[in-house]
Amino acid sequence: MTIGEKVSYLKGLAEGLQTEDKIVNGILDVLADIADNLREVDEELDDVASVMTDLEESVADIEDDLYGDDDDDYYDDIDDELDDMYETVCPNCGNAIRFDYEQANAGGMDCPNCGKRLEFVVDEDDDSEEL
Repeated sequence: MTIGEKVSYLKGLAEGLQTEDKIVNGILDVLADIADNLREVDEELDDVASVMTDLEESVADIEDDLYGDDDDDYYDDIDDELDDMYETVCPNCGNAIRFDYEQANAGGMDCPNCGKRLEFVVDEDDDSEEL
């Protein structure tokens, strides 16, 4: 039962009691106005949701036209490279250090614990285990 139907039911009950209570009738009139207002707001909200759906579809179409279908493959490749993490142990302090592909290709990095320079040799054919 909607709010409007509930208010109508209450009005019917009040009329059935045959009371001349102005306060009760006034409250029921206000409730009827609120129910009408809520119905209008619900209708407007449905319209807004429909427009938003249309806009999302239009933006998706524009993105496909601008970037094409290869866009997803490009970002997948970047994500794969960023996900590749490696780990080594600093020979100076024994601290376990994690580093990514970019740091490995740069040839090395400073140990974040002791500051000693760690050198990396990237072997493209190495099938060592990645984290």
